[in-house]
Amino acid sequence: MEFFNLLIIAIIQGLTEFLPVSSSGHLILFPLLSGEQDQGQAIDAAVHFGTLGAVTIYFWRDVRIALSGLVPLAMGRLDTPGARLALMLIVATIPAIAFGLVLKVTGLDDHLRSVAVIGWTMLIFGVVLYISDQLGKHQREAQDWSMKHAILIGLAQAIALIPGTSRSGITISAARMLGYKRQDAAKISMLMSIPVIIASTVLITGEILVNGETDLALDALIAAVLALVSALLAIKLMLSFLQKYSFTPYVIYRVALGLFLLWYAYF
Repeated sequence: MEFFNLLIIAIIQGLTEFLPVSSSGHLILFPLLSGEQDQGQAIDAAVHFGTLGAVTIYFWRDVRIALSGLVPLAMGRLDTPGARLALMLIVATIPAIAFGLVLKVTGLDDHLRSVAVIGWTMLIFGVVLYISDQLGKHQREAQDWSMKHAILIGLAQAIALIPGTSRSGITISAARMLGYKRQDAAKISMLMSIPVIIASTVLITGEILVNGETDLALDALIAAVLALVSALLAIKLMLSFLQKYSFTPYVIYRVALGLFLLWYAYF
């Protein structure tokens, strides 16, 4: 695959995975609108792995705490902050895995990969993000995250399997409605992405091995590194941006793109 295309795909994934604008929607749109060949599962897995590396590096302190809690959690103990955080991350991931399996088994995942679907979800969930951001209070911080909220935000995260919804967008919307500050809602969303990205990467990698697509190792490595760098930049920029501003610019982008895609799909 040409380096320029790898660069574009890596930047798309790296920037949009954590911004509330839908990485999956943009990855699907790139070949559909540009006329370029679909990048394939191997490259998708690679750029997802790159963004996984980025969020792990950026939030290493929290990741280390969660990892330290896996052993106590396996022993049935919830007496450490790490065990509680690990359990909440696992619980928040279950709805997405269950819904993903339903989509995969029924074949609905392929039918949802259309410009029209992405246009509608961009528009609708852009409005949802705006409403939740405007109505949401600023009374909770990331350390206030509870099991109840993990379940609620996890249920919202499952909806993001519909292309164009945006995993970060819908989880941030849910967190804002629950009263989390903007930066803290974004942090919770990013931490929740870690087990989801691991699950999706494992699934895609399994399909690659089954289909014998193992001849793209160098392209995959390049794409992963580029995605890691762009994702680190995106995380830093968004958290800095949210210190002063709201999510409204992302909403404007989503609504504008959604309207364009609906025009493109129907007219």
